[in-house]
Amino acid sequence: MSARRPLPWLEPGEPFPPVEQAWGPGDPVPGLLAAGGALDVDTLVRAYAHGIFPWYGPEQPILWWSPDPRMVLQPARFRLHDSLRKALRAALRQGRLEIRIDTAFDAVIAACASTPRPGQDGTWIVPAMQAAYRALHRAGHAHSVETWWDGVLVGGLYLVNLGQAVFGESMFTHRRDASKMALAALVAACRVWGVELIDCQQQTAHLASLGAAPQPRADFVRALRQAIERPAPVWHFDPLYWNALWPHAPLSVATP
Repeated sequence: MSARRPLPWLEPGEPFPPVEQAWGPGDPVPGLLAAGGALDVDTLVRAYAHGIFPWYGPEQPILWWSPDPRMVLQPARFRLHDSLRKALRAALRQGRLEIRIDTAFDAVIAACASTPRPGQDGTWIVPAMQAAYRALHRAGHAHSVETWWDGVLVGGLYLVNLGQAVFGESMFTHRRDASKMALAALVAACRVWGVELIDCQQQTAHLASLGAAPQPRADFVRALRQAIERPAPVWHFDPLYWNALWPHAPLSVATP
């Protein structure tokens, strides 16, 4: 058995190690790169630009990750399941569904924090993480995609954006399919904007069912470098974006 490699400890402002130094299959926790550091805006932007993200729980130090492979959803390969397609078309025709962007970021991240991931008792979106991403939102790098039903916020997700790279973080739902509708809206917008990369971070069967696939970290980082050099989209959702999901059967969208 090989000796356990030490985990680097970062002081605030210290550069991240190369992602190739993240723990691998033979280490205790594959994908873990470093601990410590800070969650200020500059550090988070540097992390995401290099394919690194924070993820830790209560009573833990800040932990930084760069898994290999990386789960990536290419908007062109998104699978819109028939049940969700029917629910979307019905809701849009009735004028009950509205997608908004960045009108309730704080409410979205708070709702995500109160919704544990499957198989987990608590949340990884600890108060320090919420504060950090609220600051990232104010700096223009984090956004919320919100599902509103009859004028009430019922689901959504939040993400990080650098150039034309999108990093999905977390989602919540208070109504059936509400988070899936937010994701479908994000995919539709990305297709319109020409965004080709939505980072999903971790592999799950649910993400795979939607068209996401594991990508070698080296390929992901290479694509990321190119994407972040392109101009970022203007974060606004036009109902006509929905037609990017079914271009051969355009939908006449009711105005909420």
